[in-house]
Amino acid sequence: MRTRRGLLVIQILVSLLSALTTPALAAAGGAFYVSLGTSLSVGIQPTPSGENHPTPDGYADQLFEALRTTTPGLKLHKLGCPGETSITMVSGGLCAYEQGSQLAQAVAFIQAHPGKIALITIDVGANDVEPCASLSGTAQAYCIGQALGDIGSNLPYVLFVLTSVAPDVPIIGMNYYNPFVVVSSASTTLQILLNDFTLAPVYGAFGVPVADVATAFDSYNSTPDPVTGNPTNVQRICDWTWMCVPPPQGPNIHANAEGYGEIAQAFVVVWNSLP
Repeated sequence: MRTRRGLLVIQILVSLLSALTTPALAAAGGAFYVSLGTSLSVGIQPTPSGENHPTPDGYADQLFEALRTTTPGLKLHKLGCPGETSITMVSGGLCAYEQGSQLAQAVAFIQAHPGKIALITIDVGANDVEPCASLSGTAQAYCIGQALGDIGSNLPYVLFVLTSVAPDVPIIGMNYYNPFVVVSSASTTLQILLNDFTLAPVYGAFGVPVADVATAFDSYNSTPDPVTGNPTNVQRICDWTWMCVPPPQGPNIHANAEGYGEIAQAFVVVWNSLP
């Protein structure tokens, strides 16, 4: 990791020196929306046989469709990787990238398109903590502590790199819904630790606004749904993910097309609030 980070720092310095002598192009027609993240940014959904596969209905796709209505010529550049953690986003190892990792690939793309990046979105962290949900007791506590520590170390580095190579480009992060609330209400504690005590402070330190997906999914609202009587946060997961679908297609933590649309709308709210 140290070697890759060293190379990225060199790339940053080269790009900053180049910026001193090369005028930035106007982000008009032909601008790019660059999406970084996990399987959610890829739009993963299960097939009828239960196999995960990418779809054109992910939040990045739906956000792109919303943005290009007011930004003619906008193009989407998706870099997401299913299963990506904060560690592998920096070091690589899960998905094939010419530059070795998703972050390095993003740096290369941004540098190759000076003045042409209109927006960067990022979601990362869910896969760091996801393995902890199936554990209990001391093992779970250790897993959560390790995972949150990894995010707290790697996400600041990711944001440092992105804000260095794209200092004038809006970056929007996101927090997460809680698919495991249909199994255990205690999982809300893990969601709060991830969203409110780990992601929010890191994004805030870099001035990166956060799409509030947790609130969009009514994550902390356990009052009865007026139609089904289920807790509202449970009902949202049933409505907008594959968690309540019987095997073999479910249970599956990924959003369905409607759920991805709700995530995209959370990004739109932030985008519309930018100065």
